[in-house]
Amino acid sequence: MERRKRILITGAAGFLGSHLCDRFIKENYHVIGMDNLITGRLKNIEHLFKLENFEFYNHDVSKYIHVPGELDYILHFASPASPIDYLKIPIQTLKVGSLGIHNCLGLAKVKGARVLIASTSEVYGDPTVHPQPEEYWGNVNPVGPRGVYDEAKRFQEAMTMAYHTYHGLETRIVRIFNTYGPRMRLNDGRVLPAFIGQALRGEDLTIFGDGSQTRSFCYVDDLVEGIYRLLHSDYAEPVNIGNPDEITIGQFAEEIIKLTNTDQKVVYHDLPINDPKQRQPNITKAKEILGWEPKVSRSEGLKLTYEYFCSLSEEELRHKEHNNFDNYIVK
Repeated sequence: MERRKRILITGAAGFLGSHLCDRFIKENYHVIGMDNLITGRLKNIEHLFKLENFEFYNHDVSKYIHVPGELDYILHFASPASPIDYLKIPIQTLKVGSLGIHNCLGLAKVKGARVLIASTSEVYGDPTVHPQPEEYWGNVNPVGPRGVYDEAKRFQEAMTMAYHTYHGLETRIVRIFNTYGPRMRLNDGRVLPAFIGQALRGEDLTIFGDGSQTRSFCYVDDLVEGIYRLLHSDYAEPVNIGNPDEITIGQFAEEIIKLTNTDQKVVYHDLPINDPKQRQPNITKAKEILGWEPKVSRSEGLKLTYEYFCSLSEEELRHKEHNNFDNYIVK
């Protein structure tokens, strides 16, 4: 009988990490989730705890990682990913992108495992090339407030390629563009959950800047499919995964007001320093190498996401949810 493949997913209790756990469980992998819960939520993976082929380690990947037994794959998704988080915990953000990736790559080298790291469109900074292809090197301010996240991800890419080049390690790099879906946190500072949260609470929708800046939103199921294909591909260079359907923030606010059937006003505040004015992925490589492109329309994805947020309790809507290990049996 063929041995079940084993995969370590760091950041497993986060928005993307939890969906990746679901996908690899569905594909009959033995999934080892790891998270220090600094931004992740146990609620995202509580449905997996009863499964024989799922384990969870409450651990900070910035410290030495020990995982007993064989490992076939490592997905490194541990990192604060929203402006509210990485501006509040800048040192931890830099550490998980430097010490954390070094520990994951070292573990992969010992285990003979393939590593896929979660990079981001933020490596392009406030881009001067539009849409952004993988060959674009970016326009990033390393000492600005966003630099702790942007440079952590850029360092991750450099370290990963160094291990690939000098140690012959099997590595993959996904550059993730704006992604949304169930299990996002309403209070994480990203535009979509912020807008929906404000609408559900009866608050005005806040736009930073004049609303002309653009974003391109990818539904989480599409993103997970792209990551799955990239992991099992033979391509080691970075690959953009995102939805190229671009929209202005002002137009997006109107879509949210229509979706939620609310009559909130839109209020404007100053644009944060170094906030990107355009964001749209060039996904030519993903199409050609992975045979991937997004399938879920924004209207369909927003409906599913809004239904998820509507299912949350009043406590969760008011940002009062906490992790509590007493409610779980942690392996």
